[in-house]
Amino acid sequence: MGGPTSKSPRASEASISELMMPQHVNNLGHVFGGVVLSLMDRVAAVAAMRHAGGPCVTVSIDRVDFKEPIHAGELVTCHARVNYVGRTSIEVGVRVEAENVFTGEKRHTNTCYLTFVAIDAQHRPVPVPRLLLESEEDRQRFREGERRRELRVQLQSEFE
Repeated sequence: MGGPTSKSPRASEASISELMMPQHVNNLGHVFGGVVLSLMDRVAAVAAMRHAGGPCVTVSIDRVDFKEPIHAGELVTCHARVNYVGRTSIEVGVRVEAENVFTGEKRHTNTCYLTFVAIDAQHRPVPVPRLLLESEEDRQRFREGERRRELRVQLQSEFE
């Protein structure tokens, strides 16, 4: 990978939008959670790979709460940004918005945190660039990501 030793969160931001169609919804007319998870995983992977400068794999998805249903005909946009990096891992935060394309009204429907690990050609973890924190928001997101990582490690050790 051999790229820069640090990158800003701005450098790896990614967004994806998709119009929700009838095949995306359940019998209540609400978009399946798995459809939203797939969008979040794909956009977060782009942000992680941009940051790492190479391939990354999803290793965890934190709790996902669906605040409001998304309906057929709405445009779903997922915005991804790197919040925290470890030695080989990258936490990406994803914000999901649903938009009524006729009125322009947007609703925040989900936020989720996904963790990726950068890998080499043999699928072994490799170091990633540090995160260049340029603003107080960047520093806050980093601290929160660091705390989430600590809690994941603690919870995992309690169940082993």
